[in-house]
Amino acid sequence: MKEKIATPIAREVVDGLIAQLGIQDFAKATIREVKQVAAMAEKESGVEFIKMEMGIPGLPAAQVGVKAQVQALEAGIAHSYPDIQGYPGLKREASRFVKAFIGVDIAAEGCVPVTGSMQGTFASFLTCSQADKRKDTVLFIDPGFPVQKMQLQVMGVKYETFDVYDFRGDRLRGKLEGYLAKGNICAIVYSNPNNPAWICLTEDELQAVGELATKYDCIVMEDLAYFAMDFRKDLSVPFEPPYQPTVARYTDNFMLLISGSKAFSYAGERIGVVCISNALFHRHFPDLSARYEGLPFGLVFSTRMLYALSSGTSHSAQYALAAMFRAASDGEYRFRDEVKVYGERAHRLKEIFLRHGFHVVYDRDGDEPVADGFYFTIGYKGMTSGELARELMYYGVSAICLITTGSHQEGLRVCTSFIEDHQYAQLEERMKIFEENNS
Repeated sequence: MKEKIATPIAREVVDGLIAQLGIQDFAKATIREVKQVAAMAEKESGVEFIKMEMGIPGLPAAQVGVKAQVQALEAGIAHSYPDIQGYPGLKREASRFVKAFIGVDIAAEGCVPVTGSMQGTFASFLTCSQADKRKDTVLFIDPGFPVQKMQLQVMGVKYETFDVYDFRGDRLRGKLEGYLAKGNICAIVYSNPNNPAWICLTEDELQAVGELATKYDCIVMEDLAYFAMDFRKDLSVPFEPPYQPTVARYTDNFMLLISGSKAFSYAGERIGVVCISNALFHRHFPDLSARYEGLPFGLVFSTRMLYALSSGTSHSAQYALAAMFRAASDGEYRFRDEVKVYGERAHRLKEIFLRHGFHVVYDRDGDEPVADGFYFTIGYKGMTSGELARELMYYGVSAICLITTGSHQEGLRVCTSFIEDHQYAQLEERMKIFEENNS
């Protein structure tokens, strides 16, 4: 048996820190725990970590938004409570932005500002889970964002989940119908592009989701946190196809969650919009009407759920998002040009990993290779998720296990947001040693 080459960080250092933090199964370590181990190991060893665990924007905030927000603050907006329905200027621009880049019509009244999509999903879960007493369960098309399940745990709402890995294409319809036919699903949740796999549901798959949502009368919550970031297509020209793919073309039972965090790098101000279809916004559900004085779905969402949660969304941040939406729809601000660097980073990182024996876990959308973007997934032959995540820590590389995202596949989620130019050479050197030690 050949002698192994010394790893950049001593195994005893990493193992000791994991034990010190009380992490019993590294496969189930949270993002924050992985981040903490990496930070402590970096400090103790003096070796720079290539940090791929955190899904935080690594680019400057869009200046058109910053300027508008500063102007709003200087004009004295901070002294006023925002309208619970949202700043009218933002509602108008959100409606226009949806038309420009998604190609669907949603009235301004149905575009409701939220304190980031996190609050948007929380309020949406509350509203959907109370709309029909017979439907008390949320269905996740996984892998997905783990905190959304934590939100349901906090509010005591049941959920079911399946890993879409083996159910792409025609198989998705049958898998979904198996759950929906039980009659207890109030909402279907997925992200598109997907966190963590960066898969994108195809038009056929979106059509299947939409048609089944109509057939079984459940609501689709489409999380567009990584809006228009499928870099295989040019989705950057307003009011011209191709548009951001969406279930909204195939059902009226939808809520679109659009965040300012990633597309506009505006994560710190916690701003987004939930865009509710015209039909759903005005729909009266008997159980909601009985509980909330006869209000329709959209007004329950805003004047009850959001009001109870935060009494509105940061006033000045709404001016920022309105300005970013307006500039994008006018063609003055090409937001995709700023964020496409994530795709370029993913391409270079994938090349390095693939060259040294790794494979991409979620690798295709139908007949197409998965896009390069904010995230991608890697696995290594003969290693479980936990083994691979721990082993990479010895090489100064941190990433999270797919098991924490609802995936049943062995592998890791890699985030490209914090990669710096000098780290490609570091990764190449370290993965060469990794391959020699593990081949």
